[in-house]
Amino acid sequence: MRPLDWVVLLGTLGFIVSYGVWKTRGSKDIEGYLKGDNTMKWWTIGLSIMATQASAITFLSTPGQAYEDGMRFVQFYFGLPIAMVIISVTVIPIFYRLNVYTAYEFLENRFDLKTRTLAALLFLVQRGLAAGITIYAPAIILSTMLGWSLTATNLIIGVLVIFYTVSGGTKAVSVTQKQQMAVMMGGMIIAGIMVVSYLPDNVGFGDAVAVAGKMGKMNVVDFSWDWETSWDDRYNFWSGMTGGLFLALSYFGTDQSQVARYLGGKSVGESRLGLLFNGLLKIPMQFLILFIGVMVFVFYQFNQPPVFFNEAAKGKVYATEYADELRGLEATYASLFEQKQEAVHGLVSALKAEDAAAIATAEAQVDSYTSAGKQVREQVKEVIRKATPDAEVRDTDYVFISFVMKYLPTGLVGLLLAVIFSAAMSSTASELNALASTTVVDIYKRSVKQDGSPMHYLNASRLFTVGWGLIAILFATYASLLDNLIQAVNIIGSIFYGTILGIFLVAFYFKRIRGNAVFFAALLAEAVVLYCYYFTDIAFLWFNVIGCGCVVIFGFILQAGFGEKKKAV
Repeated sequence: MRPLDWVVLLGTLGFIVSYGVWKTRGSKDIEGYLKGDNTMKWWTIGLSIMATQASAITFLSTPGQAYEDGMRFVQFYFGLPIAMVIISVTVIPIFYRLNVYTAYEFLENRFDLKTRTLAALLFLVQRGLAAGITIYAPAIILSTMLGWSLTATNLIIGVLVIFYTVSGGTKAVSVTQKQQMAVMMGGMIIAGIMVVSYLPDNVGFGDAVAVAGKMGKMNVVDFSWDWETSWDDRYNFWSGMTGGLFLALSYFGTDQSQVARYLGGKSVGESRLGLLFNGLLKIPMQFLILFIGVMVFVFYQFNQPPVFFNEAAKGKVYATEYADELRGLEATYASLFEQKQEAVHGLVSALKAEDAAAIATAEAQVDSYTSAGKQVREQVKEVIRKATPDAEVRDTDYVFISFVMKYLPTGLVGLLLAVIFSAAMSSTASELNALASTTVVDIYKRSVKQDGSPMHYLNASRLFTVGWGLIAILFATYASLLDNLIQAVNIIGSIFYGTILGIFLVAFYFKRIRGNAVFFAALLAEAVVLYCYYFTDIAFLWFNVIGCGCVVIFGFILQAGFGEKKKAV
């Protein structure tokens, strides 16, 4: 990092935090703090919703996901636009009519206090864990790349977020997210332009896309289905349109970190437009980020990539008895790359000449060298495991940041790091605000202290924001990586979201099912999901469908047994 990079990084973060504190100063009651006085317009809501989703994990892990697995992850979002329409039509009018602070207030009105409390607690558990990961994920990578301590990096991200979230509440989160989205998307677009510009002179943009396609990275849509194998396929059209739909319905319709974004709208219409705006732009945004990852992959077909992208973890091996073994594998990897590079250039020439026979020959050669390179990488990972048993050997989350630090010019490195910090702050701020809102409104105010003054609850909201922030920092400091980071967050969400969505689905559409039945149905459904997670190979997206379906089915069965009187709505 050069001085200009530090100026760009610190200047960007300082402006965002200062602007958020200044713009939203002076909250005097819980209405303004938790709902922003219902002053937000649709574009602020839409950008805030997108920024809440677009965590640092999105910008760190998604390009690495594309580098390793191609574009198929975009199918995860195919059900999202449909979910936005359903929520806009059915959920938003009910929340506005009841004038709720959180989504879970509605459940007591429909069922009873214990069902409201159960849904709120499920949210607090899963979102509390996710808040820790949204801090930890960028912190562990940034600390590695910048040479900082992990604890210090966690504290920097966490304290900055706590500062402006405590100051301005929901409005501070939404206002700052407009600037954060501008920084995030602007930085990523510039990075994409730069990586394409770094390709060899004889390789145009179309050639790069063609090479990526021949190497299996442009796998945007997969309609294949096999009853024996497709259930554990995380990313295909069918899992995206079903599991992705249910996950999006639960996330945007029942997760307070998202519900709070549109409950602060000026009207039902503004909130609907904000959600639909997100539904229209989310897939293109995710496509762009994945495509940048694919272009980084193509770049590394013409420029030798590291044999292992986490250079700090690899560097520790040189101080052990396995150093010579690692150097030997690096030499082998370099030799393979030189041969592969010739084959890739041959593939480009064949594609330009549209020579089918030459394309097939070159493609086979490239595949052969790629497979050999992957075997060497696996051997390197094994050496790292032996030399440093505690090391993390999944390095796809380091692909994009490694490219940024090594190849982008001065100034842009600082901007891309600002993108990652901004994304971490954006998502974490939404999560802390939602955790505090749910804790105060659904637990503290409802079941602990019901006779407090408006100022008391405002101060309690601020204290709970600080408390959840400290818990998230603590979890981040002592957490360990869970597979690919973006998958880790989605897995945690899928374990709980299906059950929460099932409760709300029953509340909206199945009036015969009452409080006791849905409460125990939700407990049984969550047990089924946890069993699927620990003891089956079912892909996590299906947990959303299973959890939701089990709540409805168990609810009907238990209602037949309970036969209780209908709760007034």
